[in-house]
Amino acid sequence: MFRFIPTRWKEAALAPLIKLLAKTGISPNWLSLVGFAFSVGVAWVIALGQFTWGGVLVLGCSFFDLVDGALARATGRSSRFGALLDSTLDRFSEAALFFGLLVFYIGRGSTAELLLIYATVVGSVLVSYVRARAEGLGLQCEVGILSRTERVILFALGLLFHQMLIVLWIMALLTNGTAIHRVVYVWQKVGRERSSGPAEPRPTKQPTSSRVAPSEASDPP
Repeated sequence: MFRFIPTRWKEAALAPLIKLLAKTGISPNWLSLVGFAFSVGVAWVIALGQFTWGGVLVLGCSFFDLVDGALARATGRSSRFGALLDSTLDRFSEAALFFGLLVFYIGRGSTAELLLIYATVVGSVLVSYVRARAEGLGLQCEVGILSRTERVILFALGLLFHQMLIVLWIMALLTNGTAIHRVVYVWQKVGRERSSGPAEPRPTKQPTSSRVAPSEASDPP
């Protein structure tokens, strides 16, 4: 269950800001959409090779990713559609940032970086997919060392310090490692349930996102 940044730390740091935003009446869905549009703009900056500015802006993008779900829960505006929109735009935002990096390295003919970007994108998608599929079977699956928040921070640090090759190696290994960890975790959990006796029937699918209300939740990122 280890993570670089414990969830309770993030919640405690965001609590004052969430209270302030709740008073403004801003829609969580609007924050998700603005965050995605911002990510597309940041991808263009990265594609131009402006890594330092790109790193700063990636951290700015993370603001929207962190607060939209927390705001929805704090204001009682969680919904199944909001959960779907949030999760979908998170995936699109992450893909946009990697696309910007891909365009930059294509222009330089950097084969190693291109292969690592591919491996990292595959791993990132699988991290989210395994969690969603597990929750569709009624199993919580939030384990793993590299969730979305950690991926965003690593990506930003790589840009800020112009060390993307090192960061891409780390992300390629740890994203795929996290996906495998989650598969093994579910396998072990199912095995324990079988050994303890018959279980109640589980739903076939459930929405996956931090934007789902507790009563609807069945796992950012």
